[in-house]
Amino acid sequence: MAFPVPVAVTTAAQMEEFDSLIIVSTNIGCQYNDQLDKQIKEFAKTDLRIGAEIVYLHCNDAPGGRLILSPAGDLSKDFADVRNFGDAAKKAIEVAKNAGSIKPAILLEGAPQLPEYQNALSVAYLSSCQALWKPLEAREVIGESKLEPIKQIGLVDVDDKVDCQYLTALESGRRLARDLCGTEPERMAPPKFAEYCEQAFEGSKVSVTVESSKDTLENEYPLLAAVARASQSVTRHQPRVIHLTYEGEGPIEQTVMLVGKAVTYDTGGADLKVGGHMAGMSRDKGGAAAVAGFMQTLAKLQPKGIKVVAGIGAVRNSIGADAYVADEIITAHSGKRVRIGNTDAEGRLVMCDLLSHMRANAKNETNPQLFTVATLTGHAALTAGPYTLYVDNGPSRQNRTGAVLAEVGDLWGDCGETSRSRKEDWNIIKNRSEADDVLSSNNGPSVSVARGHQFPMAFLSLAAGLDDHGQYSDQPIPYCHIDIAGSGVESGDWQHDKPTAAPLIALAGKYLAK
Repeated sequence: MAFPVPVAVTTAAQMEEFDSLIIVSTNIGCQYNDQLDKQIKEFAKTDLRIGAEIVYLHCNDAPGGRLILSPAGDLSKDFADVRNFGDAAKKAIEVAKNAGSIKPAILLEGAPQLPEYQNALSVAYLSSCQALWKPLEAREVIGESKLEPIKQIGLVDVDDKVDCQYLTALESGRRLARDLCGTEPERMAPPKFAEYCEQAFEGSKVSVTVESSKDTLENEYPLLAAVARASQSVTRHQPRVIHLTYEGEGPIEQTVMLVGKAVTYDTGGADLKVGGHMAGMSRDKGGAAAVAGFMQTLAKLQPKGIKVVAGIGAVRNSIGADAYVADEIITAHSGKRVRIGNTDAEGRLVMCDLLSHMRANAKNETNPQLFTVATLTGHAALTAGPYTLYVDNGPSRQNRTGAVLAEVGDLWGDCGETSRSRKEDWNIIKNRSEADDVLSSNNGPSVSVARGHQFPMAFLSLAAGLDDHGQYSDQPIPYCHIDIAGSGVESGDWQHDKPTAAPLIALAGKYLAK
């Protein structure tokens, strides 16, 4: 999986190795180079676009004669953040590519000397890679060299502060995540999703095991197996459970346990998605894609003292004679009897038994922190727009897990917001009769229900047995549910927009950054 590799540029001689210069700046000019500074200010006398919009100039003093000026905007506003630089770089890298550049360099100027902007150059690089990524299906047919000609990006880093090894590991993970999430439902059906993971981690420090036996899945992951029931008759659509494990050298100080939702296509099941809402549902695997991407970043960095265990449920929510339906009562791995409220609320079922296994194993792990990561609810997108939502249980909130992820995400442009689990969430999923223990969902779309993104965390906690491990229990287990329904793709068009790999960068910033 090739992608533009970051290269630190610390001297003028190194700059000559590149064929274009992108200046992302809050001002007009170039403090880095006096000659360029004079020329830009001279250009600005007759071109009022400079400083106001992106401009491409032919300039003999720029590498390759190509100079792209991209304004970062007004940072004096309260709402400005490091993404100002990322967004400007994203536009500029497209101009550089279209101009024929294959080795652009990025120079940032005017970033405030504040902690909030300490990663501005790194964010510019990551945003550029986001802009340059092309879908896997297209690369396989047309070729990477044609679609993605840029293989190296110079980062002008005179203070030598940027960690290019870390950025390479991050982008390697994001690349895997985008490929897994952004690929159409046949190319990345559950068996092929599993195969792609096996290929990605072959020879690495991440071990991979894949469970495919129908009997095993029905016994160990009964809720997942129910969602997959109508897909079992089609071999290429049959479900998979994928286990990924990394264990760093030395004594383990932290255990991170991740469950990812990989619904490779979501028809809604018997509660069929209608009115055109099925388009884009091949991206309902974004949570698992981000989890796999995080493991790829781990494989590249090989940090010490941390153990990461990931479980991915890869399922197609198909319709058919054997489809599961609302009103069914299914006994979960935890022993809880789950009444199905709506078959289009399948993601929580796919993750629940995996989370239950994690809960059971967490008792024997060092300093465990559990997560579920999913494109789970439309309510999350309505609530927070393009931002990731973090919903903690009691022990996780005490550790400030969601809050720290949101804070770290702000520093890296992978932004998120915290949400709270409240008593009303537990009322929504409580049983209505003695026949069951918990209701999986209401019988309507999440956007039509108050607290539509919070109450699924309550379901997952109760149905997976984590409700017995709250902050006042004898053995508290921290658990944070992460909903990326709003942040999983760039602009909300799930059929066409590029996947973002959220919240991979935030997770790495909390657990892997030095």
